[in-house]
Amino acid sequence: MGAPFLALLLFLGTMLVLPQPSLGATRYYTFNVTMQQVTRLCTTRAIPTVNGQFPGPKIVTREGDRVVVKVVNNVKDNVTIHWHGVRQMRTGWSDGPAYVTQCPIQTGQSFVYNFTITGQRGTLLWHAHVSWMRATLYGPIVILPKRGVPYPFPVKPYKEVPIIFGEWFNADPEAIIAQALRTGAGPNVSDAFTINGLPGPLYNCSSKDTFKLKVLPGKWYLLRLINAALNDELFFSIANHTLTVVDVDAAYVKPFHTDVVLITPGQTTNVLLRAEPDAGCPAATHLMLARPYGTGQPGTFDNTTVAAVLEYAPPGHIKALPLFRPSLPALNDTAFTANYSARLRSLATPDYPAAVPRRVDRSFFFAVGLGTNPCPANQTCQGPNGSKFTASMNNVSFAMPTTALLQAHYDNLAGVYTADFPAAPLQPFNYTGTPPNNTNVSNGTKVVVLQYNTSVEVVLQGTSILGAESHPLHLHGYDFFVVGQGFGNYDPSKDPAKFNLEDPVQRNTVGVPSGGWVAIRFFADNPGVWFMHCHLEVHTSWGLKMAWVVNDGPLPEQKLMPPPPDLP
Repeated sequence: MGAPFLALLLFLGTMLVLPQPSLGATRYYTFNVTMQQVTRLCTTRAIPTVNGQFPGPKIVTREGDRVVVKVVNNVKDNVTIHWHGVRQMRTGWSDGPAYVTQCPIQTGQSFVYNFTITGQRGTLLWHAHVSWMRATLYGPIVILPKRGVPYPFPVKPYKEVPIIFGEWFNADPEAIIAQALRTGAGPNVSDAFTINGLPGPLYNCSSKDTFKLKVLPGKWYLLRLINAALNDELFFSIANHTLTVVDVDAAYVKPFHTDVVLITPGQTTNVLLRAEPDAGCPAATHLMLARPYGTGQPGTFDNTTVAAVLEYAPPGHIKALPLFRPSLPALNDTAFTANYSARLRSLATPDYPAAVPRRVDRSFFFAVGLGTNPCPANQTCQGPNGSKFTASMNNVSFAMPTTALLQAHYDNLAGVYTADFPAAPLQPFNYTGTPPNNTNVSNGTKVVVLQYNTSVEVVLQGTSILGAESHPLHLHGYDFFVVGQGFGNYDPSKDPAKFNLEDPVQRNTVGVPSGGWVAIRFFADNPGVWFMHCHLEVHTSWGLKMAWVVNDGPLPEQKLMPPPPDLP
């Protein structure tokens, strides 16, 4: 029996095992991860890409479709791909985070990801999920409604356009984070932001590397905004144009108008744009700008601005036309971010209900923020007071295992993790006030175990240890409802009375306000092991992460599917 025939049997076996049956189409993709020479900012370097593209290819699917992606690793680094925001109902083996749901795909190996899009429509993203490989390995996931089902907003877009934000590093991001972890210092920041892989005219040597969105007057466009940046939340605006927000994280929202969109790493936002030239200047260049919302210390984030161009026909040279530039909030405008977030509400209609848990079976309080680890003996460290930077949830900095957590759970392997992640800080303190003198954290591979269909409430409390910062927290395998948020310390006696249980926004990634808190609720209706972490990659590298283990339910359709035969 030849090797090609064995490979075919393995591929067919994977098709049979996963996922649960779909009533939609099956869409097949092949992702070849290869090195590609790319030039930005007059710097050329070899970067990991999918199929030689940067950003990577677009996945287009519909609600109810099955998606099958064969990923082949042809680079020297380990690779996994995470389908960010996809619910992965019972198909946790295809979720993608390294050493959580799988071991990485090693050089020369492949793995077939196989999942069904269930109850989602809008925009998501895919990206690598090992170390900082997602700096260049990312792309859009476009989820159309089921065939024959219209969008729930009154206009039909003339065209749909993904707008994906990223970060460009002149140096190798893997070397940057390796050095930071070795020295204990903060990592070097990126050299530019990009829109659809291009830095645009505000950066050195980049006027020709500018994304241009060509539009026709009077037409409606659906812009699918995706923040794939490593470490920065972003403000986005288009000069002289109002945007209408209609969808976030592949869930419809009550439409609202805004001049500025806030989008954290891992979040997506669909906006409607009506193309209508400025009344006094039909032929003009309207800049599309994005720059960070930065709450960390100066120098800890890239504070530059990326530009693209909204171009009306007939096209003209940028410098030859009147130039309109939008105004963006200040870098640290936390009041804007709070007001913007409060405007996001679920559609909450009979067709798209907001199934918010009204009762809570288990409550959790997670203090999230930075901390320190002592410098090892015989080493000089460059973190605070000669220590090493770290980050934690409830003072536990998560230690990544060498055996995938899902495999350990499925096979009941001992010694890989412990089920004692604290439900609240073991030593409460004034979280947003004067920080404690001892900023050291503990380390461990600790998880929370939930029974199937438990209703869960988590209050995510930001801390001021080493400075108050916003933290975009992402939960794998689930959407959740953002039922409340506020500044200062969460007050369990007063704040729950203000929770929105009627139409809270449904998300998979939420920003914990700088110097504040956010409360989320969800039903644990998806068996498996699910990662929860800060989507600022530097904080994930420092340990701001944990995992939920959700046990099987009693019925066959409530149980995790078996692992695929080609699982790494």
